Amino acid sequence: MQSVTYKLTEFFLIFIILPVSFVLEYPFLIKAFLAISGFTYVVFVLVKVEGNTFKIAPNLRWKSFWISVFVKLVIIAFFTIGYVLLTAKSDLFHVLYQKPKLWVVILFAYAMFSVYPQELIYRTLYFQRYASFFKSRTLFVFINAIVFSMAHMFYRNSLVLLMTFLGGILFALTYDKTKSTLLVSIEHAIYGCWLFTVGMGQMLGFPD
Repeated sequence: MQSVTYKLTEFFLIFIILPVSFVLEYPFLIKAFLAISGFTYVVFVLVKVEGNTFKIAPNLRWKSFWISVFVKLVIIAFFTIGYVLLTAKSDLFHVLYQKPKLWVVILFAYAMFSVYPQELIYRTLYFQRYASFFKSRTLFVFINAIVFSMAHMFYRNSLVLLMTFLGGILFALTYDKTKSTLLVSIEHAIYGCWLFTVGMGQMLGFPD
């Protein structure tokens, strides 16, 4: 499972074939089975092959992390509020105002059952298994953003693809710097929850 051929095949199946297949029309139950099977395989590889223990890493630089996330969140908030005001003013913070209980439930469920699994696959697995294939760190991060964006093709929305590409770059840089699935998951959850809060959740599949 550590050979170049095996890893390349693994990469192709997980990051190319599976996401592309989700764009095609076939029964949801089959898609769910493939997604769950794929994630189970990823956890197996991370634990049994790569030797991860999923413990919170010591000596995390929390202060610098929070400062960085706050600055990026302010920039994201500026552009997203502007976008919602221009395109769908009535949606601005509408879930937060009208359905606060749903807002809390969705934020928790999203962080636990969507964000963390995504980061295990697209940052932890990707960085641990395929870094040796790239001589350029810039290209490595760029490809990570591409495949992360591809994971959202089933939304059939060009803005979603752009946002997830840019998000993929931010998350890849955070993981590359911190080597922490926890920190990059927190960052991912914050930005995703903000999009839901500001009124852009519908395009990302959030119920409202």
